[in-house]
Amino acid sequence: MIIAIDGPAGTGKSTAGRLLAKELDYIYVDSGAIYRALALKAVQQKIDLEQENELTELTKNTKFEFQKKNNEFRLFVDGKEVSIDIRTQEIGQVASKISAMKGVREGLLEIQRLLGKNGGIVMDGRDIGTVVFPDADVKLYLDATLEERSKRRFLEERKKGSRVSKKEVIEEIKKRDHNDSKRAIAPLLKAEDAIYLDTSNLLPEEVREILLKYCRRKLKK
Repeated sequence: MIIAIDGPAGTGKSTAGRLLAKELDYIYVDSGAIYRALALKAVQQKIDLEQENELTELTKNTKFEFQKKNNEFRLFVDGKEVSIDIRTQEIGQVASKISAMKGVREGLLEIQRLLGKNGGIVMDGRDIGTVVFPDADVKLYLDATLEERSKRRFLEERKKGSRVSKKEVIEEIKKRDHNDSKRAIAPLLKAEDAIYLDTSNLLPEEVREILLKYCRRKLKK
């Protein structure tokens, strides 16, 4: 099957996606990581981030590959692992900027579809069930309160050694929510046939079990 997971930042999409993929023995693809990886390569090659044509061309000359290694999912770009390098705040901001560009989104859309063409994949993002795989076998939409999402993101940042404040995290999430839902190209939307789940008061394992039951029912059908 192709399993699409959408929702705003901090709802637990990535954790749920990884856990589901492990249980089903599927490949997990974090679509946001693809944008971050392109952003990292653009920064490394000192590409002008205002030049949409150059960034669009970069999507055509970059090879993305997700692999399962030691029971963890790793992202390789042009044969080099970038799983950790793409997780800085700077790269996240660059990724957010270039993700609004039509040419970049179209280029990476093709790549995402190629990654999932053979099925056996769990992919999360903002437009997976609406744009990338509108015919996905399973569509899930995770949500949570702003307070809970900010708390999760703050703890993640502190774990990585960041000194970001709670206020900064809240403002960053508000900004991302606005940009994701209001952008003209592929905005964040819940697909009409997606299963909605509020994860505010759920542990990751509880989210996994709920989603796993639904996926297994689909598999039986």
